Amino acid sequence: MFLGKEVRILLKGQARECFIELKKKNDKESQSLLRSIERLKNILEENPQYGNPIGKELIPESLKQQGIKNLYRAELSNFWRMLYTLEGTRVEIFLFILNIVDHPTYNKIFGYKK
Repeated sequence: MFLGKEVRILLKGQARECFIELKKKNDKESQSLLRSIERLKNILEENPQYGNPIGKELIPESLKQQGIKNLYRAELSNFWRMLYTLEGTRVEIFLFILNIVDHPTYNKIFGYKK
C-alpha cells in the first residue's frame, strides 16, 4: 500500500524476457540479480517512487513512442539497472518494469558515450 492505494508490479517487454532468462540460469551473477530484483520489488510495493526519477526531456524517444510519460531508474546488483514507469487509478497504482539491463546497455539506451 502506498498512500492508501494497492501497488501492482508488472514485468513488461524486455524486463519480462530478461527475468525469465535469469530464472533459467544457475550462475552466481544471475542468482544475485534475481535476489536484487525481488528485494527491489518489495521496496517498490511500499514506495513506488523509490527510484531516481528521470527528467521528461531525458526519456528516450523509443519509450516516449510507447506512451511513457514518467520514468524511474533503480540500481540492481552488479551495476545493472531497472527502468520502470507508474500509472494509476483512484484505487491502485500500476508499476510497469520496462527494462532490466546491464550498465553498457543502459548507457546505450540513453545515448551516453564512454
